[in-house]
Amino acid sequence: MSRIVPVLSAEEAVKLVPAGATVSVSSSSGLGCPDAVLAALGARYVADGGGGDLTLLHPIAAGDMYGIDGIDHLTSPGQIRRVIAGSYPSGPSSATPPKIVTLIEDGAIEAYNIPSGILFQLHRASAVGQPGVLTEVGKDTFMDPRRNGGRMNARTTEDIVQVVDFDGREWLYIRSIPVDVAIIRATTADENGNLTCEDEGAPLGVLDQALAAHNNGGVVIAQVKRLAEGRTLPAQAVRVPGIVVDAIVVAPDQLQTTQTVLLPEAAGHFRAPVSELELAPWGPEKVVARRASQELRDGEAVNLGFGISALVPRVLLEEGLDGSVTWVIEQGAVGGVPFLGFQFGCAQNPDALLASPDQFTYLQGGGFDRALLSFLEVDAEGNVNVSRLNAKPHVTAGVGGFVDITARAKRIVFSGFFTAGAQLAIEDGQIQIVREGKHQRFVPEVQHVTFSGRRARELGQEVVFVTERCVIRLLPEGLTVTEVAPGISVTRDIIDQTSLDLRISPDLREMDPRLFRPEPMCLKLLERTA
Repeated sequence: MSRIVPVLSAEEAVKLVPAGATVSVSSSSGLGCPDAVLAALGARYVADGGGGDLTLLHPIAAGDMYGIDGIDHLTSPGQIRRVIAGSYPSGPSSATPPKIVTLIEDGAIEAYNIPSGILFQLHRASAVGQPGVLTEVGKDTFMDPRRNGGRMNARTTEDIVQVVDFDGREWLYIRSIPVDVAIIRATTADENGNLTCEDEGAPLGVLDQALAAHNNGGVVIAQVKRLAEGRTLPAQAVRVPGIVVDAIVVAPDQLQTTQTVLLPEAAGHFRAPVSELELAPWGPEKVVARRASQELRDGEAVNLGFGISALVPRVLLEEGLDGSVTWVIEQGAVGGVPFLGFQFGCAQNPDALLASPDQFTYLQGGGFDRALLSFLEVDAEGNVNVSRLNAKPHVTAGVGGFVDITARAKRIVFSGFFTAGAQLAIEDGQIQIVREGKHQRFVPEVQHVTFSGRRARELGQEVVFVTERCVIRLLPEGLTVTEVAPGISVTRDIIDQTSLDLRISPDLREMDPRLFRPEPMCLKLLERTA
């Protein structure tokens, strides 16, 4: 007789989660979040104390600050013992912090921030009984135990990351974590538990997380939008086979991502006209994105991060260069044009939607040509911080895939403003600093080392920082200003606005004047090099 997977209410399904369990949750902020199941799990603990003392594994954040609570459903005192996550819900500094961030900052739970790609690798290791993961990803960053080993507060004392020597090389080592329960999400389940993801903006890590739980004798709970008759789903479309699924929860109103019911062009249903996409508005951010775009080469495969860098595809679109590079984002999209705002993590008209663990294999191995990322702080060593601001920890989501991406990237372009909070204007083709920023971003020492400048120099990585007033390169002799914007004083607006001893290149030149005028630049990309 064919195995029929039970369809349960969310309230019934979460009774399968025992106290003290290690629970893995598939999500990327609002994208693919099994929010109905998480809400029921939180409500169960409040009602009867069941499903408490949990260890949570989140390769990417579960929930956002805009209506999908995700992990915040589980923040009643005593429900979480420990959380190990690649990222956490984040938002503007003026907003109330997520409950999970408050718990961590108050020392109420143990918490770690470990790169997303490594967490996916840990699931694969756990599924096949490997003892752990050996990796060079994260060396000399905050994840390195010689810094702080990914620990997020004083309550968290265990070193889950170790430095070991193996086969004549130094590695970081993280032991496998047995998974008891996986809570995943898909679009459709048939009666036999087979799962497809046809409306999802990315499949994320649903199969790897399901296998980690199933192969450990655990439970897999799948939240879906709809049910289908048994064995009617196309075999090629099945992302998770029913043989590893234990319970199905139907949530017909689940969102594709934050405040988005469905973008069919993000799920590959059809190709939408790129003319529907908004271009980057004129202003200082667009100037920075334009200068970053000049680093690109025709035909490159380019990883794209959040922040100002996310505007670069819109710059290429305006310049008639859509398709000149192939964009790659960690959630799984390859090709197309990455969306902005709440839909970031999805792309319009992707060529492929990979599982996130497979995407991270590509990224960790340095298979792409260039990364366009952002920065919060940069220090004298060329270290970059994007993962923590002590005064406002909820402003950043944590490391996410940043460390995985930069570990072996050949070329990295970091984009951001030279100071934080400056009031800027663009007049007559020049940057005008109306009021200088209150906080320096080029600082003596970053608060959190998310990218190691020392290791970048050892590996020979090409690193450039693009700001509204200058371009800085990480050279063997140190951070060096190589370009300055028209209207900017090197002394007043650069040297006097940082505590660093920035070098000024003897070949200092002016940034391209076309960057500072609103009309299209007639941008031409140089040919790709090996």
